[in-house]
Amino acid sequence: MPERSPETHVIDYRAAEQLLAARDPRGAIRLLDSVITAHPENTAARLLRARAFFLSAQLRPAELEFQIVLEREPDNAFAHFALGRTLERASRPEEALRHFRLAAALEPRPEFIEAARFAANGENGENGGNGG
Repeated sequence: MPERSPETHVIDYRAAEQLLAARDPRGAIRLLDSVITAHPENTAARLLRARAFFLSAQLRPAELEFQIVLEREPDNAFAHFALGRTLERASRPEEALRHFRLAAALEPRPEFIEAARFAANGENGENGGNGG
């Protein structure tokens, strides 16, 4: 196999972005695997691969990849939000809520704030609510 250059990895990363936009997350993952093997420290590539895992319903790999991103960038609001969505899809709402709240605290975007609210149909025994 010929040695891949840094330029090739950039091309693969950009192509993976296009594949993800075109709703081909598995194709994006294939391209990003080689980029991350060559550059394991590349957080942007890991975040993109995490999104691709999420969109292809590979929740455990998505969770692990988002966690790696957050170890490196604990203040990455989008990574917290996306990890929350991943945990939510994996039927782990309490863990998801923690990440939604961190995302909203770091960056008060409307979708982050909305996700950070308690669910009306089950507040897990926490005090709060609409006390009148």
